[in-house]
Amino acid sequence: LLAVSVLAAARGGEEVKRVREGNVLNAKAKGKTREGAEEQLTTGDLLSNRRMFYLLKSAFPAVQINSEERVDTADQETVPWDRSIPEDIKQKIQPKEVPAESVTVWIDPLDATQEYTEDLRQYVTTMVCVAVNGKPVIGVIHKPFSSYTAWAMVDGGSNIKARSSYNEKTPRIIVSRSHAGKVEQVARQTFGNKTVIIPAGGAGYKVLALLDVPEKNQEEADVYIHVTYIKKWDICAGNAVLRALGGHMTTLTGEEISYTGSDGNEGGLIASINMNHKALIEKLPDLEKTSHK
Repeated sequence: LLAVSVLAAARGGEEVKRVREGNVLNAKAKGKTREGAEEQLTTGDLLSNRRMFYLLKSAFPAVQINSEERVDTADQETVPWDRSIPEDIKQKIQPKEVPAESVTVWIDPLDATQEYTEDLRQYVTTMVCVAVNGKPVIGVIHKPFSSYTAWAMVDGGSNIKARSSYNEKTPRIIVSRSHAGKVEQVARQTFGNKTVIIPAGGAGYKVLALLDVPEKNQEEADVYIHVTYIKKWDICAGNAVLRALGGHMTTLTGEEISYTGSDGNEGGLIASINMNHKALIEKLPDLEKTSHK
């Protein structure tokens, strides 16, 4: 399942890259966020979604798959998998079996669609997450425009590590571009005026900012904060990767996020690694009040 998840993220990424480089996005609004921003849908989203969904479905037909984009049965295709396991996964992973009915796969075929339409390619990722009984255990984050892929499995192994140094007193906080002003005021009150706010696009990109990523255009941060409602396919993969490496992603009040049931997370989120996560939550009491708006 990890191997096909890595392959699915890469195959989806190929479609995302091809559409962007061909400049035939056919972008259109698919609705509005709760904050009133237009949500974009492009050909890249749809083609990536189709490739990722049917590859996973062909490999594991009994597993529930939740995707950001609706799968049109008219576009159904068989995307075969040869069941080969890459050597790096074979070497690092301790396999385990779980009942198929306990597994939910969350796929985000194009994270940071707004930035994708603006040609801000560094923020774009494709992601796959596997949750078992609601807990994220496999996370894959792929950057289509550099072909970099991070993957990790809780109690299994990973191809990525946490960074070795963090600044807990004046952390660098990575936030959504649209929320930077809202978070900055509270963050500076909480951590001091030296706190650095990093506006960025894409939940996948923001999680990678907390880790040791060998990419020259990947910014580094100590804490990732999101203060409003967010969909679970945006955050599941990052949550799994952080859990596998000993980090944390919770709501702003410290509750674990369950990846069953509804597709939305109401309580905002705060993510960290190699830091005192509980202490961070206690420092940010005012942000929770805005997370349900």
